[in-house]
Amino acid sequence: MKKLTASHWGIGVATIKGGRVVAVDGHDRDPAASQINSNIAGSLHGKARVLRPAIRKSWLAGTPGAVARGRDIFVEVSWDVALDAVAKELTRVRKMHGNTSIFAGSYGWSSAGRFHHAQSQLKRFLNTQGGFVRSEGNYSYNAALGLMPHIVGPFRDHVAQATRWSVIAEHSDLVVMFGGMALRNTQVSDGGVGKHRMSDNLDTCVKAGVQFVNISPLRSDAADVLQADWMPALPGTDTALMMGLAHTLLVEDLCDAGFLATYTVGFDAIKAYLLGEAEGQPKDAAWAADLTGLDADVVRALARRMAAGRTMINVAAGVQRADFGEQPMWMAVTLAAMLGQIGLPGGGYTVGYGVNANIGNIERPFRWGTLAQGKNPVEDFIPVAMISEMLLNPKGAYQYQGETRTLPDARLVWWAGGNPFHHHQDLNRLHDAFQTPETIIVNEMNWTATARHADIVLPVAAPQERTDFGAGKSDNALMPMPRLVPPPGDARVEYDIYADLATRLGHAEAFTEGKTSDDWLRDIWQTTRKRAEGSDVMLPDWDAFIEGDVIDLPDPSPDQVFLSSFRADPVAAALPTPSGKIELFSDTIAGFDLADCAGHPAWYAPRDRARDVDGAFPLAMLSGQPKTRLHSQLDNGAYSLSHKIAGREPVMIHPDDAQARGINDGDVVEVFNQRGRCLAGAKVTDEVMPGCIFLWTGAWFDPDFDAPQNRDRHGNPNVLTHDVRTSSLTQSPAAHSAMVEVRPFDGPVPAITVHNSPPFEPEI
Repeated sequence: MKKLTASHWGIGVATIKGGRVVAVDGHDRDPAASQINSNIAGSLHGKARVLRPAIRKSWLAGTPGAVARGRDIFVEVSWDVALDAVAKELTRVRKMHGNTSIFAGSYGWSSAGRFHHAQSQLKRFLNTQGGFVRSEGNYSYNAALGLMPHIVGPFRDHVAQATRWSVIAEHSDLVVMFGGMALRNTQVSDGGVGKHRMSDNLDTCVKAGVQFVNISPLRSDAADVLQADWMPALPGTDTALMMGLAHTLLVEDLCDAGFLATYTVGFDAIKAYLLGEAEGQPKDAAWAADLTGLDADVVRALARRMAAGRTMINVAAGVQRADFGEQPMWMAVTLAAMLGQIGLPGGGYTVGYGVNANIGNIERPFRWGTLAQGKNPVEDFIPVAMISEMLLNPKGAYQYQGETRTLPDARLVWWAGGNPFHHHQDLNRLHDAFQTPETIIVNEMNWTATARHADIVLPVAAPQERTDFGAGKSDNALMPMPRLVPPPGDARVEYDIYADLATRLGHAEAFTEGKTSDDWLRDIWQTTRKRAEGSDVMLPDWDAFIEGDVIDLPDPSPDQVFLSSFRADPVAAALPTPSGKIELFSDTIAGFDLADCAGHPAWYAPRDRARDVDGAFPLAMLSGQPKTRLHSQLDNGAYSLSHKIAGREPVMIHPDDAQARGINDGDVVEVFNQRGRCLAGAKVTDEVMPGCIFLWTGAWFDPDFDAPQNRDRHGNPNVLTHDVRTSSLTQSPAAHSAMVEVRPFDGPVPAITVHNSPPFEPEI
């Protein structure tokens, strides 16, 4: 039997035999279906599946500090015991410390369904219990979310308004990609992907004569079809390169002075900075060459090439996930403004092409129905990447968006639909931070490191084990997600878990409104149908839809050009900035008087490189999205496992760097620095520039607490990254700034343990 399912990486056609999902393949309608589908069957039935509620032994015994979280064993219990414990703890913490001591920021992608969205369910439940401290922003492009409103406008709106690739194919001469534009990232999009269009659209651009430049330490950050010129600049130097390009435009009179005068404010400050009038150092091509490792003549030639035709500048999301990640975005806007092509078809800039499957390819025609979360009575929040800081420094002061704020004192943490031991930086520090709360509750389908650091683990159904529908936040397809198989063991649908908890706590009606999961799905679908009617689209009723196939909806703006209205009339279509124009200098940010983010784009040296004066850690580590999974989801699936080397995550290293260290292709190596170490499988390749390594993110964290620095057995790069944020303006993650060393691992290679369940003891 075959049935549809849907995920963030697209539509799947599941084969079901004997009550088990045995395979998931791509849909015939998808021209580039993702192989990540191949992970589903193996992970659903893997050895790491959480099958029963479990409580950490020491916590259950009333001695929570006797054994550290992450090292303790678990006791499997009944649902009644587990839910009674959760209800008791929620009541105790609320009475003793108040709801501001409950943290449920609970960041993560979770699953693609509209109703069974893990964070929405949890937040709706907690909002009926007096609220919780939330997190603000995301790990993907948080610096953009925090910076861009000051200089251009809301970043999320601008992503949806990005110039379409069909327009680029018709009008652009050149696309300059800072950080590349890796196709592996375009397998996924938040909420789902009806069709993967990126490969075909890029192919159309190439056939139309559009040329591409890949400015990245990784050659494969540009697809082979692009035939891109590769300019391998050192990580963290994109801002310097942009300044070298801008200086060339300035001194060779290649700027569009009319555009700068009409559509921007603050260029005089930029001009003075580029010329070095204050500190005596011009930011010219030679200066940029010294920092980037590129030739100065190559920098000058690229600037002239950009000015000679219609040029689109793209900044990959990964570029702003680095020390001072606000700066390359601000400088990219400045560079595009100097070229004067913002708002023209095929010209200007975009931050985020290639961050997912849909930017520049498609948009949704209207907002889908969703489960209302209700109002959170607690106003407090933390920037998303400050989880360790909050737990280790309760009531501590920090800077954010020009304000001095106070960190909450979190006594209870509840995580659902995410894995902070994947996406957060400096995992040894996070391990220490997770020792501080009084209680940690985790909803999970697999025994990830996050589950192993919990006190109470609640087993939840996978997307294929419940009914829902998929509809991407930036997609035009509605995708049926009928239940394929029942959940294994005692795993349950999260809505039912919260309904039982709400009954125990006396707030059942507030959470359920008297509705079952099926009732809610029908209501949400009916809302979607009504909104569709407003766009002259007639959708079938729920029963016909859930038994049917994917529904494609019209593309609302197939020929859109970013900021074209602003260019046509900068008064009537003024930007939502203080001046109504592009703010190359921001009086607002300057007024914050921040040491790490001036009032205009500026150069700041990456921290690890600047501090390592002895060169103990000479290799720059990049840690991007893998092609084999979405972040850490389903890491124990077949496709993910098939690309590991000796069971570890592959680390790319240049042949020169490998030879100097006695490393051969396929060796197990140790990657290390002052913060941690991990084992990985060496992939010796000239795909990565000398002086850099590339280690995919998402290997489930598997610490060996008996090894130096709790060595990770599996190849998780976040044991090596620092937990200092981009700047005090946005407090964003800065993962792409770690310096490391690599050596052959000459000891006995340990087995991977995290793909199995942890040890259990019988219920007390």
